[in-house]
Amino acid sequence: MARAKNHWTREARRQLPALRAWRAAFHREPELSNQETRTREKVLRALAGLGIPAQSFSDGFNGVIGTVESDRAGPVVALRADMDALPITEETGAPFSSKFGGTMHACGHDVHMACLLGAGAVLTRNRSHLRGTVKLIFQPAEEEGQRGGALPLLERGAFENPRVDYVLGQHVAAEVPIGSVGWKKGALMASPDHFEIRVRGTPGHASTPHQGPDAILAAAEIVTGLQAMVSRVRNPVDPVVVTVGTIHGGTRHNIIPRDVVLTGTVRTVDPKTRVQTEAWIRRRVRLLAGSMGASAHIRYRHGYPVLVNNPVATQRVVDALAIELGPDRLVELKYPGMGGEDFARYLERVPGTFLRLGVASPAMTASSHSAGFLPPESALVVGTATLVAGTLGLQSEGRG
Repeated sequence: MARAKNHWTREARRQLPALRAWRAAFHREPELSNQETRTREKVLRALAGLGIPAQSFSDGFNGVIGTVESDRAGPVVALRADMDALPITEETGAPFSSKFGGTMHACGHDVHMACLLGAGAVLTRNRSHLRGTVKLIFQPAEEEGQRGGALPLLERGAFENPRVDYVLGQHVAAEVPIGSVGWKKGALMASPDHFEIRVRGTPGHASTPHQGPDAILAAAEIVTGLQAMVSRVRNPVDPVVVTVGTIHGGTRHNIIPRDVVLTGTVRTVDPKTRVQTEAWIRRRVRLLAGSMGASAHIRYRHGYPVLVNNPVATQRVVDALAIELGPDRLVELKYPGMGGEDFARYLERVPGTFLRLGVASPAMTASSHSAGFLPPESALVVGTATLVAGTLGLQSEGRG
């Protein structure tokens, strides 16, 4: 039977003191990818305090899986929160600011973990509403970008015993108003790939550039040529981002260096376009370097897959949230974002959806991955209620 509007929000609000304390504890001691040992211990202590059985790993991997079981058979839903922080020096002025210089929860993972603990508390207290098991997955290394933490968790059997039927996650979103939740069927986030291009020319004196190919000039042509590829080779209605993030070459103003190294990222939201773009980049870089008399060696690494929300699972969650939050607080996103997320690996295994938890407000204008990013406290309540309502929505339709 459908619950009244804001039923789970009121339940979540009862957890606010604990949500506040959990968030502050995580935020105060942030840890980078694959270093989340303190964070893991905090999660384990919180789960034990809630009476939720938890699994950790003896091989040094920092993931944690809590389990909330029901007496009634039904779908197994996995809820996921990421644990790692970023190498940023905090400038929020919050009373619970980072104690560790140069490391900060600037992407909201502290909020995600607190909301997942809050959801575990609410579901445990209201276990009679469940029609199946819920797995609470605390995942390290989301920010790592290549292997990440989702794949190691899956390899360790996170979606087995019992087998997971649906997966649900969320991420704070500075583009969605506070109190609202963004959603989208299909592709929501891009595949974040990485390249390194080593351009080789002939070293020499700056006064005699004619004596050999100039690696810096060739590198400049490559940077410009990559942007021309984006605007003129691929279909303009199929989004692609190519960004060169670093250029390293040279030691002195009057020396032409032998090597220049470029690194950057490529973002696509279609698997076929992903393959085509890599081929285009490899070909264009070789041709541009060769046209200048230089050579180029390319290392191209694939990051996370495109994050694709299952339409049926997404609709079930949206229907449940429309009852809980009200349809006016649901924001259908028109376009995918070009950021990457290894939640995509879970969605490759089972149907599910990834939501955008609104944190935008007049008082909170800083963007994610910036030194002033501090989502407001009210997001903790909405995020907790969203996970609870979404879980029950997925379990209400029977086993997937």
